Amino acid sequence: MLFAAVAFAASVVGLFAKTLVGIPTVEFNVTSAAQFPLSSVTRVLVDEKYQDVVDLDGKTLIPPTLLAFGRTFAADLLELGLHVPVEVAGSAQPGSVFLTISPDVFCDAASRNTSEGYTLTVGAQGVVIAGASPLGAFWGTRTLIQQAKLGALELPIGSGSDAPGWGTRGVMLDAGRHYYPPEFLTEICAYLSFFKQNTFHLHLSDNLFNNVDIYSRERSLDLYAAFRLNSDDPVVAGLVRPYRFNESYTRETFDEIQSSCAARGVTIIPEIEAPGHALVIVQWKPELGLADLSLLNISHPDTIPTMEAIWRTFLPWFHSKTVHIGADEYDSALADDYILFVNTMSSFIGSSSGKDIRIWGTNEPSNNSAVSRNITIQHWEFFEDNPFDLIKEGYTLLNSDDGFYIVGKWSGSYPQQLNITRIFEGNPAGGAWAPYVFDTNNATNNPPRSDPSVPGHIAAQWNDYGPNATTVSEAYYSWRNGLPALADKQWGGVLTRAQYDAVFEELHSVIPGQNLDRAIASKTDVILRYDFAAVNGSTITDSSGNGYDGSCTGCSIGNGVASLSSHSSRLTTPLSSKGRNYTLSFSINPSSHTPIGASILSGPDSALVLGNGTLPSLALVSGNQAYALNYTLPRDVWTDVALIGRGNATFLRAGGAPEMQFLAVLGINGASFEWQPIAVEAPVAQVGGDGFLGSIAKFQLTGSA
Repeated sequence: MLFAAVAFAASVVGLFAKTLVGIPTVEFNVTSAAQFPLSSVTRVLVDEKYQDVVDLDGKTLIPPTLLAFGRTFAADLLELGLHVPVEVAGSAQPGSVFLTISPDVFCDAASRNTSEGYTLTVGAQGVVIAGASPLGAFWGTRTLIQQAKLGALELPIGSGSDAPGWGTRGVMLDAGRHYYPPEFLTEICAYLSFFKQNTFHLHLSDNLFNNVDIYSRERSLDLYAAFRLNSDDPVVAGLVRPYRFNESYTRETFDEIQSSCAARGVTIIPEIEAPGHALVIVQWKPELGLADLSLLNISHPDTIPTMEAIWRTFLPWFHSKTVHIGADEYDSALADDYILFVNTMSSFIGSSSGKDIRIWGTNEPSNNSAVSRNITIQHWEFFEDNPFDLIKEGYTLLNSDDGFYIVGKWSGSYPQQLNITRIFEGNPAGGAWAPYVFDTNNATNNPPRSDPSVPGHIAAQWNDYGPNATTVSEAYYSWRNGLPALADKQWGGVLTRAQYDAVFEELHSVIPGQNLDRAIASKTDVILRYDFAAVNGSTITDSSGNGYDGSCTGCSIGNGVASLSSHSSRLTTPLSSKGRNYTLSFSINPSSHTPIGASILSGPDSALVLGNGTLPSLALVSGNQAYALNYTLPRDVWTDVALIGRGNATFLRAGGAPEMQFLAVLGINGASFEWQPIAVEAPVAQVGGDGFLGSIAKFQLTGSA
């Protein structure tokens, strides 16, 4: 049984109802003027009766147990400075946070049962979180962490019951036209999870726009296109080209991504795009293309069998009950072929795996056939479909209206960040936007809030201009400031803009499982300083006061200088990367024997290199993309250099000359170019070690630009 104080608090009439300001908000009944100090918690207890229970109602096929979620929660409490063990117990005990399963029924905005609801009960001696499922209990732990942070580790005493308004809440990322490392994807899942978003839709194949008015067949067959899943099954041999192996996911890697995300309540929904946006498949099998090679010729006898073979290969990889087959922007004159393809793939996937499918809303004006009504249509634009009309026809409509679309770095029509004003004011009937609002201009063209045909909302981010347009982290920054606000509305919260602005950064500081900002703790603005004056063995003392001492292998140090005399000589720091904002300054004397392309500085996200290929121009490398300056660092002389990250732009200052800016050159559909700023993290893990020969001095990293 629950300890008496908590039971009493849950049973009495509250002193007053209160909306707990968090992201999302929580309705809570306060029963005492006192507060519970979370610092008094000594254990996280998991109900022994339910420790092995999993949520069978969600979209993942690998749901964590209640005990697993309890362990994740205990690890997350470290963000608040709390070190508490996890134990299994039969009931709540004083000084504990007790996780259990509730007998209550929780409903969403359409009165559908949801396994994601929970109750939060705070008493004078401890906390009880009872979920409709382990996932519901986990969402309750997100509320606890947020309220503890906002309340200086003090929680209001009382109880609340909370449940999401919609079951699908999250984002889509175009990983087809820009590769994202597995670690980045799992960090995004951690970001989503903290704000109770449960879906990460990964667009895993695509191509740059195939401009048939300009491109020859040969150019189309050489255009950037990628398929991100790399199997050694002979059936799909050649689908991933060898030069993209390092920009694809093996089954083991994709398993790890899905498992890491599921551990935080986020399901990966994979998408393999066809019959449009399918140039990568046509590059593999050119006979399958139409005149526009990015479109599959559905009438070709090998097209559907080829797509079935691809799905047969990868369906066992996917740990979700739902997959996405794309089906976007196909030739509307071939509507009957399109509908045949969609319905055939739906039947094949359903019979092969038991999974259901989603497709993008696409204009298919056929008088002879229709898309099966057991397929969820993911609406994105009114010139492709009218979602309310389709709902009336019996379809399920997932909201991805392009009012919340983002295109990385540049677009002629879409923004590069979420529209926060639309989030808080985007309901044409008045007030905040919500997932049932497809049409933000006409309230009569939206279904009721309680319409069961609307499962939720996914905000999409596209990479229309390919991998060189943005760095990996710029995708995060496009979402960073607005996505939690959208999460509140996807859940059904009532957060105001003023409340959001007041709490966002404070809550952001304790999001566990990620460091997408690439922040580094520091006592002052000076994060790291190596004067090369104090050396203890191979240890180089950090004089910033932060204790980030480094080490040098194959170096000689003296008179304030570190000299790297062999191609493997390197100075290593305990840091990795520094995100926005920073100034990384140093004095450098590269030897004339240093090869072009050698790394001066390197880290997991970037590198500063002496040249690119055969060109001696100084360049920043992020991923597999190089951003070069029209500048060559002099050899055999000292030059003072500063690498500067200022907001969404990166600069270099050398030898007292004016700052030079690193720029991304975007090819716009083969017809024009755009020069745009590029934001690259400071590479601070290592100096040298990749062929660099020379000396370095006055090495300093600050947190300002």
